[in-house]
Amino acid sequence: MRPRDIGLISTFTAFTALGAQVAIPIGPVPITLQVLFVLLSGLVLGARLGFLSQTLYLLLGLLGFPVFAHLGSGFAVLYGPTGGYLLAFPLASFLAGMMSGRGKAIEMAGALLAIGAIYLLGWARLSLLIGPEKAFYLGVLPFVGVDVAKAVVAVLVANAVREALPEGRF
Repeated sequence: MRPRDIGLISTFTAFTALGAQVAIPIGPVPITLQVLFVLLSGLVLGARLGFLSQTLYLLLGLLGFPVFAHLGSGFAVLYGPTGGYLLAFPLASFLAGMMSGRGKAIEMAGALLAIGAIYLLGWARLSLLIGPEKAFYLGVLPFVGVDVAKAVVAVLVANAVREALPEGRF
């Protein structure tokens, strides 16, 4: 792996950690900017590096670095109500990255697929704690509009970044 790749992975890991701190508590799952950076990591870096950036994010949180929402860390966060969403981040970044550079419509579809993966794993984990119906109403439904907006922003930003680069990509 090139030093440049390590720098890019680390940068998007840091962006995701910063996005976690922009948290609006609305129930067991807060609204954060993490999903925006998860999508961007895949769309900008591609599937492999995006996946690695989000895996590093989870690893840092497990090791006790306060990278999760509200400066949280440790296994308890991944075991708690938001654990399924967090564990889906590497997969979501990978899915978005698979569609990177294939046109805005395809990238948007990839971003929405990535969000769907986050919802599915997040809802499944939260369902174990509070039941499936309540988990849907508290852990999925309130986020749909906000996350679709994040997907639009991620696709636009990723395309702007690629256009600004001499070769069109990192």
